[in-house]
Amino acid sequence: MVGNASVVDATRDFGDKWYYLKLQSGWALFGLIGFFLASRLNYHRLEKISVALLVVTLLLLSLVLIPGIGSKFLGARRWLNFGFFSFQPAELAKLSLAIYFSSLLKKTKDQFWPFVSVLGVCAGLIMLEPDLGTTIVLVGTGIITYFGSGGQLKRFLLLIPIVLLAGAGLVMFSPYRLERLKTFFDYTRDPLGSSYHIRQVLLSLGSGRVFGVGLGQSRQKYEFLPEVTTDSIFAVIGEELGLVGSLSVLLAFFVFVNLGLHTVRNAPDQFGSNLALAITSWIGLQAFINIAAMAALVPLTGIPLPFISYGGSSLVLVLLASGTLVSISRQS
Repeated sequence: MVGNASVVDATRDFGDKWYYLKLQSGWALFGLIGFFLASRLNYHRLEKISVALLVVTLLLLSLVLIPGIGSKFLGARRWLNFGFFSFQPAELAKLSLAIYFSSLLKKTKDQFWPFVSVLGVCAGLIMLEPDLGTTIVLVGTGIITYFGSGGQLKRFLLLIPIVLLAGAGLVMFSPYRLERLKTFFDYTRDPLGSSYHIRQVLLSLGSGRVFGVGLGQSRQKYEFLPEVTTDSIFAVIGEELGLVGSLSVLLAFFVFVNLGLHTVRNAPDQFGSNLALAITSWIGLQAFINIAAMAALVPLTGIPLPFISYGGSSLVLVLLASGTLVSISRQS
């Protein structure tokens, strides 16, 4: 689907319609090797490096904000450019926090404030990029892991007013987020401006009907649909493969989450159970947000569809996390 969705952009920008497919294939191969190695690795070794991995992640998240070190694209500073490839530290944060919190929350007693402090620092650094979608996934995954490990609700009740005020502030003092929220309630407003993206997405999904217009036959990918290879790739799936193809993707994620929760229930120890829950909730929550945004069920936010969207950082780390999930299930 990356190769199919990117042919127009790749031809226009690089003169090679398979440019993005070649890059993604390389990252897929690299990620699958990582998946195999992670599935064979004893996942308990990850607990020993959890603190070091967290420190490295915080350092990279800080470096990406420094002009001249972090690369800026479309108004966001999210990438570290190493010349022959770019890396997105926020993607690493999802995995490193999953490992760190799984170790921290083995014993929930007196771990609430360390948990909130680390989560708040990481979320704050990612919001400075800015990257609201990744922040939501990171915070959501952390909270699910906290409660899944036996955390108490009453402490979180104290933070609800703070979270609500912070969320309102992020929306009210950011014009583009406010416009996205207004568009969510009325996507007919400003058709060539703030609602353009979601209108093109809905045109794609509607054009697909039941069986789609046919593989490779999307019209929306001809520079009508923004972010066609990343955030909006599900719209191309819906247009070309129709309701049947869209439901197949949903079913695949449902099976993945179901198997992940089965691993959570049967993990041999608390660390393994926490880590399986963190990885499953991360990938499941990210897929839900992406697809729900494409269907106009939640406000539009930029976030890739796991396993499918273009992007080496996301693909490699999702495959590494999945390999770790397999490692836990092998010892169950």
